[in-house]
Amino acid sequence: MCNACVMEAVKSRMLSRRDLFKAGAAGAAVATVGAVPAALADGHGSVRDMTHAYDETFPTFFNEPGIGYEQKFNFAENGFNLYQLSINEHTGTHIDAPLHFSEDGSSVDEIEVGDLVVPLCVIDIQEKADADADAQVTPDDLEAWISANGDIPDRACVAMMSGWAGKVDGPEYRNADDAGTMHFPGFHIEATQMLLEQTSASALAVDTLSLDHGISGDFATHYAWLPAGRYGIENIAGLEQVPAAGATLIVGAPKHKRGTGGPARIFAMV
Repeated sequence: MCNACVMEAVKSRMLSRRDLFKAGAAGAAVATVGAVPAALADGHGSVRDMTHAYDETFPTFFNEPGIGYEQKFNFAENGFNLYQLSINEHTGTHIDAPLHFSEDGSSVDEIEVGDLVVPLCVIDIQEKADADADAQVTPDDLEAWISANGDIPDRACVAMMSGWAGKVDGPEYRNADDAGTMHFPGFHIEATQMLLEQTSASALAVDTLSLDHGISGDFATHYAWLPAGRYGIENIAGLEQVPAAGATLIVGAPKHKRGTGGPARIFAMV
């Protein structure tokens, strides 16, 4: 049978089954509304996307394209579209798994699912980041958040909101000087140690390219946080859309074996 005939036969079967799927989906939707979403609605009324869309132009730490596309099939010739992707794991809004900065830490597929649906704590340092691109989240910033919002919840994701997400479409996001050194905010090692010692926070998140600020030469926060079995989120978006406390973060971490991280679709329920 010719390829075109095969494709037409497949399409016909798919169309004939579509009505059946629609009916089934409608029934499932009714059941779902009465189950998980209804329970979530008790505390949340909306969903926010915390993920940047990305392609070859998205800024990366090494200033090289983080994704490549090769179209293997196209609709005009084959009846469907399909790309083969080549992706740097640490591209776009992505996860840093413990394995990223440790010899034998957990890979991204081994992150506990209970650590991927977590309370979100937003530490706002926009004012000092506006004044100093090398600003960092410090213990004082954490103490101020705790004073205003209470203790950091169990397994929380503690996120730095520096305002840097708004710069993502321009060179100001990497903010490299003439020597190639980048300047953007991150977590100070003392704040990282405070979270490790005093909380069960599962993740750090930043709206910049790195958990450590851009001028870091030793990646102290990476080397403290990730080997402790916790994970990071870099290039998070949309923090200005959520409250300082009370939102729930849903982290769609990739699940490729042996992965040191990977692009993730992340949502916040508010």
